[in-house]
Amino acid sequence: MIDILSGTRYKSRQFGVLSDVLDHMKRHGTRSVPVEDLLGILRAYTEKHLANLRKLAKKRRVRMRTPPETDALNILLDAFCKCGMVREAETVFGRVRKKLQGNAETYNILFFGWCRARDPKKAMKVLEEMIQMKHTPENFTYIAAIDSFCSAGLISEARELFEFMRTEGSKISSPTAKVYAIMIVALGKADRMDECFELIADMIKRGCMPDVSTFKDLIEGMCLVDKLDSAYCILEEMGKAGFPPDIVTYNCFLEVLCSLQKADDALKLCERMIEAHCEPSVHTYNMLMVMFFAMREPHRALDIWIEMDKR
Repeated sequence: MIDILSGTRYKSRQFGVLSDVLDHMKRHGTRSVPVEDLLGILRAYTEKHLANLRKLAKKRRVRMRTPPETDALNILLDAFCKCGMVREAETVFGRVRKKLQGNAETYNILFFGWCRARDPKKAMKVLEEMIQMKHTPENFTYIAAIDSFCSAGLISEARELFEFMRTEGSKISSPTAKVYAIMIVALGKADRMDECFELIADMIKRGCMPDVSTFKDLIEGMCLVDKLDSAYCILEEMGKAGFPPDIVTYNCFLEVLCSLQKADDALKLCERMIEAHCEPSVHTYNMLMVMFFAMREPHRALDIWIEMDKR
């Protein structure tokens, strides 16, 4: 009956009837519905939501290593977690795990679920279990988790996860420039500047220098909390480490200052560029002119135009 009800194209209309069948099974001598039956129903009702890769494999009659029940389970767990029902998701996984081990995605879903629920202890427990089960957490997993904790104001918890990544997790996935940037900005916002510069030093020591986007994140984070001195310190630290800021780096910094309409600081930065023998580009002057027009100070924009023409 279950196969018939969940195997037709009208199965969505028949879900109520199917639920009645399950209730009937529970009432008549069966304490709980067998896991195999539940997994069969889950697979039938999530088939159209499965990944394109699964559909392609079915079309080409290629057998995939991951059973379709695992993909179906992941869809259900993801739905639970997105609705804030992480405990329910974990209960469901606990019930079926004897029949279905789950894969890296299963653990990622539960991990992100606990991160969203702002429960770092549970998240770390899932992460440790994931590693024990020989599943490799991706850098994206760590980035999303650390970012979630920092956004929620859980800086110490984010730092704990970061340290885990640097030590125990380093064999699997070492911190990237992006992870360092998120952590450094969070520490800067929390006024924990000693830790902030300690991480910058460690970042340089490991040869994990920020690219344009991560550097922009660092500068923007410092500027948004009015820590311009710290932003300049980052420039100096980079220079000391043998990575002197170039025109791209300066323009990134300038873009942040111009977007915040910090005109005096933007002009000081331009002077600093010239002193460092880094000639401003057309893009540099364009950003300054756009800022002054946005501030309704066209005369200052014209001064920039004249300066640009001289150079």
